[in-house]
Amino acid sequence: MRICGAAVVACATGLASVAVAQAQSEPQTENGRYTMSPVPDGLLRLDTRTGAVSICRSKGGWTCRVVPDERAALDLEIGRLQTENKKLQDELAARDGTVTGKIDAPLAKEDAQKKSAQADRRDGTITLQLPADHDKLMAMVERVWQQLLDMAARVQKKLSDRI
Repeated sequence: MRICGAAVVACATGLASVAVAQAQSEPQTENGRYTMSPVPDGLLRLDTRTGAVSICRSKGGWTCRVVPDERAALDLEIGRLQTENKKLQDELAARDGTVTGKIDAPLAKEDAQKKSAQADRRDGTITLQLPADHDKLMAMVERVWQQLLDMAARVQKKLSDRI
């Protein structure tokens, strides 16, 4: 009889510990799966199993819409860029230093002048290429400068007359 009583007590203790363990573990039903937090325009719902966040609003009945996860979008974009970067690195490595495209294309007039100036520098001499109308150009610049000074003097005189 004592052995049976001890066995009953042991079974009851075991069942009680199983019940406590089940109470502490994650609920098997939908109850307790979501955590709700009040926000100014409704409720914020967190799915404790998946981590999804939804905003719930009461507009003619409660509706919950999933809040877009910016982190997931950023992770997708980072993955896409890493794939593209790897592809470009592989293409560059496959070229093995060869350049595609025209090399001996005709240069524009300005580029040809730059190239000839660089060729002069290689010889150690520098040639200045001034326009043939240098004197005419300097005379015109002097006239424009003089007109600008005259205009400034007239404005200054008008302002001093008003004071």
